[in-house]
Amino acid sequence: MRKPRPSLTFAFCHCKDCQPWTGNPAPAFAAFAPKDLTTQPPHGAPAFTNPGVSRWNFKDCGSPLAAALEYIPDQIYVLLGLIYQANQLLAEIHCFSKKQLPWLHIEDNAARGIGTARDALVEEPE
Repeated sequence: MRKPRPSLTFAFCHCKDCQPWTGNPAPAFAAFAPKDLTTQPPHGAPAFTNPGVSRWNFKDCGSPLAAALEYIPDQIYVLLGLIYQANQLLAEIHCFSKKQLPWLHIEDNAARGIGTARDALVEEPE
């Protein structure tokens, strides 16, 4: 998968749902507009949904692919490891930073949110 356009944002998530879903102590996601994202084969219907969150996995192997948040319907979050140009992105925020594992240290200038990044990620209409 290649990023079709610059990502809308890049966030780490330390919540206790994303960690087991991805098998990663600090899943990193880049957001794109759904119309700008294509996968081969198409990602189809979500593999499973939690209240307010839909998640897609690769059909054949079951590996995590992407997630969408109900409160940000114009963004889909793709795991950073799937994007070839990930080295060109800079983290903007760490969601649920108080749940970060104590032995994990990520040195960056991204904001640390104590919960969801809803307020930081949802742009207010002008």
